[in-house]
Amino acid sequence: MNVFLTFDIEIWCNDWNALDERFPAAFERYVYGRSAAGEYALPRTLELLAAHGLKGVFFVEPLFSARFGARHLETIVGMIQDAGQEVQLHLHPEWTDEIRPAVFPDKPYKRQHLFHYSLDEQTRLIALGLDLLRGAGARDVNAFRAGSFGANRDTLLAAEACGLRYDSSLNMCASVSGRDIRDAEPFHFPRPHGALQLVPMTVFRDGRGRLRPAQVGACSFAELKDVLADSAARGHGCVTLLSHNFEMLRAGSSKPDKVVVSRFEALCRHLARHRDTLPTRGFHDALEWTPAPPDGALARSGRLATGRRLVEQALRRLN
Repeated sequence: MNVFLTFDIEIWCNDWNALDERFPAAFERYVYGRSAAGEYALPRTLELLAAHGLKGVFFVEPLFSARFGARHLETIVGMIQDAGQEVQLHLHPEWTDEIRPAVFPDKPYKRQHLFHYSLDEQTRLIALGLDLLRGAGARDVNAFRAGSFGANRDTLLAAEACGLRYDSSLNMCASVSGRDIRDAEPFHFPRPHGALQLVPMTVFRDGRGRLRPAQVGACSFAELKDVLADSAARGHGCVTLLSHNFEMLRAGSSKPDKVVVSRFEALCRHLARHRDTLPTRGFHDALEWTPAPPDGALARSGRLATGRRLVEQALRRLN
């Protein structure tokens, strides 16, 4: 069973006012996460993957660089690729109205999700994102993920029109994701869609029977471990996990979140120990796809694993 260990790499200024003044500090936090404890944003993530011999897929958001300069995107792409990891395309179209000159002069206002854009507009944005990434040195970009999973049917058509082979924009736990296709074509498992291979976010039933995304910041390690084991036992072809460049940082700070750091370290150790049966893969690899299970059964985690998450959430609030 293949494991896609994916990371959404984003820069946020935490406010749309005074962007130019806020950006330098935001870039330092979101890219480096420097504190007395170390650099727990991208550097620590890349260090842990290297230490355990794991492969990651880094979906990098490039539109911010059309406002603040290509050198910032070059830094991010260089860090990831120099570490032997894979760069793919991520888009948060909230940046579109902040770019000068304007991408869509006739619509100079903020539209949060890609599904707020027409097929032609989405195609233009994905093409722009690809140009920015490639201009920053990104190699062999062939996969896409919409920001906040806010994709629709047109997003898939736009990604295909731009020559991409894989799309990881769909997430059944995100209400904004695939609104116009989820009822007729639920996307719990990978499947072909035209010339694209869809690789949706893995979702599972937690110990209380609730649907949950397999995200490092939203699950205990025990839950992720259960999901990996149960997915393999059910014959699922892959598990797609999610994290972010800032996920090991405390909210609003560059200090490490000890709970999430411990969780991610445990996940890396587990994947390294079980690399023969749980290989981490990328979209540059030669991949084979297992059909979705006939019964459509999702992986489950146990009650103790979910209880562990609830305890960890309480500890994080106290810290």
